Amino acid sequence: MEFDVKSGSPAKQRSACVVVAVFEPRKLSAAAIDIDEVSGGYLAGILRRGDIEGKVGQTLLLHSVPNILADRVLLIGCGKERDLNDSTYRKVIGKMVSTLQDTGSMEAVCFLPELSVGKRDAHWKIKQAVETASETLYNFDQLKSKKDAARRPLRKLVFNVTTRKELTESARAIEEALSIAEGVKLTRDLANLPPNICHPTYLAQKAQEIAKANKSIKTTIIDQAELKKMGAGAFVAVAQGSDQPGKLIVMEYNGGKSGTAPIVLVGKGITFDTGGISIKPSEAMDEMKYDMGGAASVFGTMTALAKLGLPINVIGVVAAAENMPSGKATRPGDIVTTLSGQTVEILNTDAEGRLVLCDALTYVERFDPDTVIDIATLTGACIIALGHQVSGMLSNHNPLANELFDAGESSGDRVWRLPLYDEYHEQLESPFADFSNLGGRPAGTITAAAFLSKFAKKFHWAHLDVAGTAWKSGKAKGATGRPVPLLMQFLIDRAGKQKRK
Repeated sequence: MEFDVKSGSPAKQRSACVVVAVFEPRKLSAAAIDIDEVSGGYLAGILRRGDIEGKVGQTLLLHSVPNILADRVLLIGCGKERDLNDSTYRKVIGKMVSTLQDTGSMEAVCFLPELSVGKRDAHWKIKQAVETASETLYNFDQLKSKKDAARRPLRKLVFNVTTRKELTESARAIEEALSIAEGVKLTRDLANLPPNICHPTYLAQKAQEIAKANKSIKTTIIDQAELKKMGAGAFVAVAQGSDQPGKLIVMEYNGGKSGTAPIVLVGKGITFDTGGISIKPSEAMDEMKYDMGGAASVFGTMTALAKLGLPINVIGVVAAAENMPSGKATRPGDIVTTLSGQTVEILNTDAEGRLVLCDALTYVERFDPDTVIDIATLTGACIIALGHQVSGMLSNHNPLANELFDAGESSGDRVWRLPLYDEYHEQLESPFADFSNLGGRPAGTITAAAFLSKFAKKFHWAHLDVAGTAWKSGKAKGATGRPVPLLMQFLIDRAGKQKRK
């Protein structure tokens, strides 16, 4: 899919299709008015007949509009003009792309970025349009014997901006969006793969492939035997029940100045989660292949980062393991010693994500990081608290939490902060070890983060619980690619701040 940007009149576009907006009630946008005037009131006549009201997502494809150079004109409803917000804009872009794909318009010129969307500028509107278009066209058919290919697929989309002064910044927006879209695609592909293909060894191989393809990335793989020798008892406790050995995967991107403290991204990579001895119910257990969604997002972010070439140092760490029941598996009641030296009583083997992450958090201390963000499909409680709209966020550093919140608002990949008060640690108390890995049902998302916070005292840290946002269930089942847009916006903002210093 090719994207471009230009500035011109809608009536003069030689294209398979020109896309313009209609607002409620039957109100033409500025670009649509231009076409209407050139065509002798053709669009106004259609609106008078009531063929389209302008409701969000309504479409009407017109052929052979008088005095217009384009083959088609696509009218798309955007709701009431004053109510056009971030979410509606993305919905309209998505509807436009799916309509163009279904109707055989192989290329089109889109005038929707000229619309007023709150205080958003052209850079934001172009960036969001490219990301949304890429997301809409995503299709995972790698493992199908027959591919579902469109007869005449959309191949090129050109976005029109109001003035030529906006072209340079809009081109930069396309560059950013394409890198993010590539990262999102990789994240979705990895998470959608079945667990018999995508296991810890596969992820390690994928990390090495990324390093080969990007000279800016160096990959190191630490196997289970080395983790055991190192003293990562919590990590090994999870991995030891499977015939598939665990891996700690380290990807180092050095785009910034030498010696600058890196940002570290730590991803939970449970490639399949049966729950271990505390086995899960069989219903929807197939979706536990998505329990490596955090790890997949680290892969996607590192790929996007390398493609964009941000001047910043970032290390991606993936704690990859398979949680299986077997004669070698950890039992409820076992006590393990973590890499930090702290001991943990394992009350539930299905609370395994925090066990691999805690040793990974201790491991990254050696990089003397500026910031550490872990990403994990950690708790079902987060879905109960926040649904599938926003990811949970907890942090030991207010400025970092604010940065992530702002990046979420900008990218549309939003987060909501939950408290992390000392009192929550009381739920993790154990009579036999330093603490347990389970805090009970109340505040399950928070107590899971409280557990991780015990291993994040030496750096600024944030935890993203993406259990509700990393994938969708039902007929539209599949990975979403979140939170790659959030993480990349955070890194883009950080790189900009470093540059201004």
